[in-house]
Amino acid sequence: MKLFAQLMAKWKLVALPAIIKLGFWGAGAVALLDSSSIPVPMDAVLAVYVWGDKSHFWVYCLMAATGSAIGGIVPYGIGRAGGELFLLKRVNRERFEQMRNRFERQEFLAVMVPSMMPPPTPWKAFVFAAGVFEMRVIPFMLAVFCGRLVRWLLLAGLVLKLGPGAVSLVAHHAQLALLLVAGLVALGLIGWWLRRRTGETAS
Repeated sequence: MKLFAQLMAKWKLVALPAIIKLGFWGAGAVALLDSSSIPVPMDAVLAVYVWGDKSHFWVYCLMAATGSAIGGIVPYGIGRAGGELFLLKRVNRERFEQMRNRFERQEFLAVMVPSMMPPPTPWKAFVFAAGVFEMRVIPFMLAVFCGRLVRWLLLAGLVLKLGPGAVSLVAHHAQLALLLVAGLVALGLIGWWLRRRTGETAS
């Protein structure tokens, strides 16, 4: 296990600088890798991209959000392929159906809101659940894309506003700020959804 960790650390030291040189495409590639399989400090990587090319910060955010949406198909697919059996070994059928009904009532927000949150949010668990409960692929990818885009635009704003020191500052202290802002955005979205739902019920 220790050898594996050392190999992974060495791989990151060699591979990440090479990927960063790819520019916009590198941002998408790193985000895809992070979402699909190997955890990568994506916020710190994106901060480096944004500070190095301030005028195109929005392109890096778009590419990273796209890469994350594509990469999320891997844990989503695992959940869809065998996640139901996995869950049914841990909860009874009645509980499983309750979880399914609750997820289906607000499936877009159930994926988008966790996608907005910084680590240590168990993002892949929500993505896995989206596969288990058979959320359609396009709405799933759109929810991930929107959530990640909000998160990384907020991060880019902090980097641009706070200057060169923000690259290290974001990596260590911006989680709380991102969490608070993402929480406010999530509350706004939930409020909008509830008002829409109430209006549909009344009509």
